Amino acid sequence: MKSIVVVGGGAAGMMAAIQGAGTGHKVTLIEKNEKLGKKLFITGKGRCNITNACDVSVLFHNIVSNPKFLYSAFYGFSNADTIEFFHSLGLQTKIERGERVFPLSDKSSDVIRLLEKECERLGVTIHRNTTVKDIKKEGNIVTGVFLQDDTFLSADSVILAAGGLSYSATGATGDGYKMAEKLGHTVTRLRPGLTGMVTKEEAAAKMQGLTLKNVSVEITGENHSKKKYYKGFGELLLTHYGVSGPLILSASSLVGDCLEKEPLCLHIDLKPALEREQLDKRLLRDFEEMKNVSLKNALAHLLPKSMIPVMLEYCGLAPGKKVNQMTKEDRGRLLTGMKDFKLTLTGLRDIEEAIITRGGIKVSEVDPATMESKLVGGLYFAGEILDLDALTGGFNLQIAWSTGYAAGNQK
Repeated sequence: MKSIVVVGGGAAGMMAAIQGAGTGHKVTLIEKNEKLGKKLFITGKGRCNITNACDVSVLFHNIVSNPKFLYSAFYGFSNADTIEFFHSLGLQTKIERGERVFPLSDKSSDVIRLLEKECERLGVTIHRNTTVKDIKKEGNIVTGVFLQDDTFLSADSVILAAGGLSYSATGATGDGYKMAEKLGHTVTRLRPGLTGMVTKEEAAAKMQGLTLKNVSVEITGENHSKKKYYKGFGELLLTHYGVSGPLILSASSLVGDCLEKEPLCLHIDLKPALEREQLDKRLLRDFEEMKNVSLKNALAHLLPKSMIPVMLEYCGLAPGKKVNQMTKEDRGRLLTGMKDFKLTLTGLRDIEEAIITRGGIKVSEVDPATMESKLVGGLYFAGEILDLDALTGGFNLQIAWSTGYAAGNQK
């Protein structure tokens, strides 16, 4: 039996503690917050998208950073294993669009409660409101941790699952990175992932709060170069600073590094199901029925109300202009606006607002099968602290479950 200290009571930390205790080890879980799973509580807008029900091979296509590193972890504890694990704890689940898996209750608190209950059932000692300030090693082997009050807890191994930098209100303040660096590990550049993007134009702010569903987007070079950085279909949210929503969050992790070098152009196709010619026929049909109606009223069936004045301004068309006064050129401008509404992306929102942190412990310094440090014996890593990140859809939580499982599964 080993004595294991797990630093961080989030998704990865709780999974590591459960696996460690389930293997027969004595496990102590230390969490700086008053509750476990504080970030888990707000994931998926409080609904907790626990994983994705796609084929395990598809998981890798949704990993942005270092997918090859996760091969052993994902096959050691797959998304199917995650679903079966939660079912064994009594959690009922459902699968939604994009193969996203949620608790049937839509409550993240149910996920946390079951994980906490399993920790307690397996005899995990849990310290809440407790901060680890340092990890002690002798020679090149971990011997335990020092708490904030200088109390020393001896351990045969320490699992560092202290999270990233995003959502600091949940306790993610980067302490884990500092401890790892002190032990000789490299931390790659930290930056926001799965976050909103800032736009130059005021158009987005004028429509803030508007959700555009079933739209197609492309992100290209600012000068409308042919180079495409991202293409996707789904939901987009307009905000006071620019754009957000599932499409944009995923795009931010893929284009964020490019955006640091230069502005990019966001192309929004509001009617992706219709070719330009089909949309033109639809416009002509609508206009034929509303000859004496003003343009701002005639577009009510085609565009959201708050978008109509913005679109007309974008196209250089007067809102009060009658439909029967529209020229072919006017209609062409309107078609272009609906099929290719452009906004200039100038940057990402701050890491404080990001769902995840990109960057972290350099994975080449970690054993991918066990999550043990290659530099310090008895030191393990799990979850967001590692330089691993993925797109939206339950993939980041799967990284937490799989790496937590691997780190806790100690011989």
